[in-house]
Amino acid sequence: MKTPVFTGSAVAIVTPFRDGKVNFDKFGELIDQQVGQGTQAIIVCGTTGEASTLTDEEHLATIGYAVKRTAGRIPVVAGTGANDTRHAVELSTEACKLGADALLIVTPYYNKTTQHGLIKHYHTIADRVDKPIILYHIPARCVMGYTLETYKELSKHERIVGVKEASGDFKLMAQLRAHVGDDMLIWSGNDNETLPIMALGGLGVISVATNIIPAEMQAICKLWLDGNVKESERRFLKAIPLMDALGCEVNPVPVKAAMNMLGMDVGGVRMPLCDMLPKNAEMLKTVMKDYGLAV
Repeated sequence: MKTPVFTGSAVAIVTPFRDGKVNFDKFGELIDQQVGQGTQAIIVCGTTGEASTLTDEEHLATIGYAVKRTAGRIPVVAGTGANDTRHAVELSTEACKLGADALLIVTPYYNKTTQHGLIKHYHTIADRVDKPIILYHIPARCVMGYTLETYKELSKHERIVGVKEASGDFKLMAQLRAHVGDDMLIWSGNDNETLPIMALGGLGVISVATNIIPAEMQAICKLWLDGNVKESERRFLKAIPLMDALGCEVNPVPVKAAMNMLGMDVGGVRMPLCDMLPKNAEMLKTVMKDYGLAV
């Protein structure tokens, strides 16, 4: 069995901006809030963290800041994926030097390599780092994904410990659990699939919603892991409308809007992302109020 990087709820944390730059003071506040409310890991510079529009300097500075601010209280998982294997190696090795506890590496996008190329890509990175790697499977953004055979092959590498599954392909996930078991650990990559994936043996979620309901997302996961399925299910189903509303436009547009509605002052998003449509913002506000958040 591979050793889990974390169990429960990890936050796919936003990158706050002010005056066009990363707002590190605010970032520190967000990290402290997450740790204080029971979040089990910080996922920095992922999709929600807008890594695709950060310069390499910003990307590594944000990872380094997260490591220092977290100060070993919970693991920091650094997003270091790229569609250029050489670039992914560079980001990954630098993140390890900065003290990241693990790496989150998305499927290469746009190039759309073969499954053989996918395996070579991950092996090239894994052979050059000394930290655990979590794969990130999100075909909706990358237009390619893993087959079961590829999963089997990648599971053999000692540093590839698991996958953030955001494919929605529950048949593949069931096959993965049946054929590979705990040699490829699974975390949900979609909030509204957390319990179905945990029912298949998943260990928790890398969560967008945790940016605004950290204690509740951790409670949902912990209750399930502790065997209190009914209460976990009740809380999960109550949160489904909120989770869905946070997906009404491309991530992280809605969650940043929600955080600003809650007075968290995380700034906007970088283009080509843009502000929410007014009708969607009003819908999100209504759902947040209905959930009990103080908008």
